[in-house]
Amino acid sequence: MKILLKKVLIADPGSVLNGLQKDILIDGNLISAIEDHISQAADIEQIIEAEGLTVSPGWVDSFAHFCDPGFEYRETISTGVASATAGGYTDVFVLPNTQPLVQSKSQVEYICQKSKDLSAQVHPIGAVTKNMEGKDLAEMYDMQSSGAIAFSDGIHPVQVSGLLLKALQYVKAFNGVIIQMPIDKSIGANGLMNESIFSTRMGMQGIPSIAEEIIIKRDLDLLRYTESRLCITGISTASGIELIKAAKKEGLQIYCGITPYHLFYNEEDLVDYNTNLKVNPPLRSKNDMMALRNAVLDGTVDFIASHHIPQDWDKKNCEFEFAGNGIVGLETAFAVVNHILPELTTNRLVELFSSNTRRIFGLEAATIAPGNAAELSFFNRKETSQLTKLNIKSKSFNTPFLNMQLNGKVIGTFHNGKISLN
Repeated sequence: MKILLKKVLIADPGSVLNGLQKDILIDGNLISAIEDHISQAADIEQIIEAEGLTVSPGWVDSFAHFCDPGFEYRETISTGVASATAGGYTDVFVLPNTQPLVQSKSQVEYICQKSKDLSAQVHPIGAVTKNMEGKDLAEMYDMQSSGAIAFSDGIHPVQVSGLLLKALQYVKAFNGVIIQMPIDKSIGANGLMNESIFSTRMGMQGIPSIAEEIIIKRDLDLLRYTESRLCITGISTASGIELIKAAKKEGLQIYCGITPYHLFYNEEDLVDYNTNLKVNPPLRSKNDMMALRNAVLDGTVDFIASHHIPQDWDKKNCEFEFAGNGIVGLETAFAVVNHILPELTTNRLVELFSSNTRRIFGLEAATIAPGNAAELSFFNRKETSQLTKLNIKSKSFNTPFLNMQLNGKVIGTFHNGKISLN
């Protein structure tokens, strides 16, 4: 199948064609030609041309929950992939917090096999500890050999220092990466939102920012000792970002991710007790939110992570105290970031959504050049988009961005020889 992309802007910091407007011819799953003008020959089956169309290496999300196996009423691998594709992603890392947990070779292979012919590649994240109990290491080497992209206990980050130290040492044998959320569960264990004057006014128990700072400091100390590789995702505080910034200057192999919703919302938006804004780590202060935005702009943040956490209707349509944490974020991640940070350069945006994550986790660069495999995301930064219950692809609807008009639109993706258009 031959597809011709007409007059597209190439956004790929790793390509000599970056910033140029070109025609791109795709033959099968390869980029066969990139020219100023390619004639519309008879054997071309599909021609795509639209004003403002930009193409980049396929986007990668590093932290999404597809709930399969065990919680398919929230999401399945197929609906999760459909959601990811609609959001412009060609690759997604999925959490091991399923039932059974992803903690062995067979469970990794189950996910890889089930997503083999879908419109995006699903990469399993293997558990760090057996049964996520924080007592013994899981079979990380076997999982890595079977296709696990990284290791994490997902929404239940490793709390035992000695065990995380062993895990960081263990993955060095194959240059692996441990992913941690910055949550100390022993501090603010029953908290519902950020601890501040707002939590007091709203009559809700708070989660202090020190719960994040302590775990980041500890993890950085362990990283320094082991000289391993660590990713901290979902950072929500200004102090957390400063700790990461200092560690990067020190030369540690530390990487960090930010969620779109921590850039868009802060604790003041909880005034009406909207359960779709109940997340963990919680929405922090306005100052924290602005510090996160600055960290995205100045290059401290390595990637945007959706933290796509589906919840069923009962988990969100209840009192705030009993609501589940999480937002379905794959379909709105690009538009949210593009909307809230219009000053973000297109090159930086591509780094955040694609090239940095590919480099950190050892995926192919997907450089846009003749002869290379076509793994592409198509988008328009100037068009608007709106997620509704009629066009959402996820099986769940727990998002505060429903029916909100945002600046930025995903046009489609090209993955594994197949084009998908919104």
